[in-house]
Amino acid sequence: MTGSFLAQAAVFLAAAAIAAPLAHRLRIGSVLGYMLAGVLIGPYGIGFVYGVYQVESILHVAELGVVLLLFLIGLELRPARLMAMRRSVFGAGGAQVLLSAILLTGVALTFGISLSQATVIGLALALSSTAFVLQVLEEKGELTHRHGRLAFSILLFQDLAAIPIIAFVPFFAIAATTGAAGEIVQPAGLLAALKAIGIIIAVVLLGRYVLARLYRLVAASGVREAMTASALLIVVGVSLLMELAGLSAALGAFIAGALLADSQYRHQIEADLAPFEGLLLGLFFTAIGMLLNLNMLTSQPLLIATLVIGLLTVKMVILYVIGRMQGLANRAARRLALAVSQGGEFAFVVFSAALGAGVLERQTTDLLTVVVTLSMVATPLLLMLDEWLTSATDSENLAFDSLPDEEQHVVIAGFGRYGQIVARILRARGIPFTALDSSPDRVDLARTFGNTIYYGDTSRIDILEAAQTGKACAFVLAVDDVDVSLKTAAAVRRHFPHVPIHARARNRQHAHRLMDEGVEELHRETFLSAIETTREVLDELGLPRSDVTRTIDTFKRHDRQRLYEDYKHYTDTQKMRDRAQESAEELRALLANDAEDHPNARSGDRATSDESEKNG
Repeated sequence: MTGSFLAQAAVFLAAAAIAAPLAHRLRIGSVLGYMLAGVLIGPYGIGFVYGVYQVESILHVAELGVVLLLFLIGLELRPARLMAMRRSVFGAGGAQVLLSAILLTGVALTFGISLSQATVIGLALALSSTAFVLQVLEEKGELTHRHGRLAFSILLFQDLAAIPIIAFVPFFAIAATTGAAGEIVQPAGLLAALKAIGIIIAVVLLGRYVLARLYRLVAASGVREAMTASALLIVVGVSLLMELAGLSAALGAFIAGALLADSQYRHQIEADLAPFEGLLLGLFFTAIGMLLNLNMLTSQPLLIATLVIGLLTVKMVILYVIGRMQGLANRAARRLALAVSQGGEFAFVVFSAALGAGVLERQTTDLLTVVVTLSMVATPLLLMLDEWLTSATDSENLAFDSLPDEEQHVVIAGFGRYGQIVARILRARGIPFTALDSSPDRVDLARTFGNTIYYGDTSRIDILEAAQTGKACAFVLAVDDVDVSLKTAAAVRRHFPHVPIHARARNRQHAHRLMDEGVEELHRETFLSAIETTREVLDELGLPRSDVTRTIDTFKRHDRQRLYEDYKHYTDTQKMRDRAQESAEELRALLANDAEDHPNARSGDRATSDESEKNG
């Protein structure tokens, strides 16, 4: 038995080690690579792994990868981010599930099956694969694009909707046998709903009041393995709680992750769990591939092809319309439709529950499993085909928010703390501005506080043109990332040389590199605040106001002069060290000369101050 286990473990590890790199080299995506490897080694392929029951057992273990994925996603979503997403989650997500379920139920009825069976099939097929879509979009760098964010919102609602769908499968079994829900179903349904609500409340309370304290105790021990074990324990423990209530373990993990999103241990937890999540997700997709019944595929190819095409078409049309209604451009709405149109892993759970409850027959369940699996296989292929048929330029142009047509406005590139202060003052003065930021989280959060901000990469000329930079009276460069800041400065200076740039510099070296791009108005982010702090300290030490003002002004003039004089030497480290020593001596001499020129400043200002206090 041990030898068999080790042999199968070796097979799965070999599949993971070979499939992902090979798929990446072939540019078909690691997800599709894992699934093809599963087809190859599964019971319907070469047969390294025998028996459908054994594959389903492996799939049950591999679903922990989906649970970990949802937990890590929850870690990235702080409460404010969730609030910002509520409209797209419940609006777009709710519309997609409802419309897809209704249309797919109608299609299922045309095959002559009962209403209860058709409804279960329609609801199950309305759900997409969260793990599959997020993995594919992340690999393609589209998860942070507008259609990627909308896809995530829709998938999040689907995970929420999976709970009542799975919970109420027995209802359809009773309805099928009795013809009505009646008095038998209502108490059971109410009890199940109350139980589910109670479990969710328990998970929320556990996450809010227990998890953070647990991690604090474990972290105090300094044992790295204990941190990893406690993170896995939380995920598995919450999943068990949710399964006891008949709910989705993945949703429970997501809730637990979201509750820890504000924890100071968030990054440590993420780093500890990421390797497990990646490996188990690979196993999950491999198991999905092994479930593909090639015998059924070869015996009923026309029927299966029709069902797969029908499923994809129905969901694509609905998703495309929803994307357009959400403000996506044609290209972005199409990418959304292609990415989220497949069936999902929750469909397997629903089909399994329906089979156990007697709603569906084994042959129907096997057929639908093949259809869902092939729809998942088709997704990366359709996305690749779309990329081949559409130019890369068009794809990039439509990835970000559409921008308003403005004139004589201020463009603010970067909406962190620095850019927000500029925006607040401009808004208070009634001066129009266009704020851009490439962080979707920051954009969504800023919008929750009533800010008008647009998602866009400020280093791209098409985004700058869309922001009407050429018609702007000023360009505030407040981007935090140094490389992006430099690229943005170069783009603005090259294409809009008449627009003055007021740039934030992280430090002196950043300032010098901005000078390389022709930027003249530079403001080091900590310089003025440090100056004001020094002014307060000198006041606190009892120096006269005029003495403090002259000292600060002398330093500012000297430092600014040195900043520009050092520019021609800033790449010479040794020269810069020598100049730093020379500059320090020059500053001391300047301040000493200033003290000699104003020998009575201290006593005169102090007397004036004392007299003022007496008269006041």
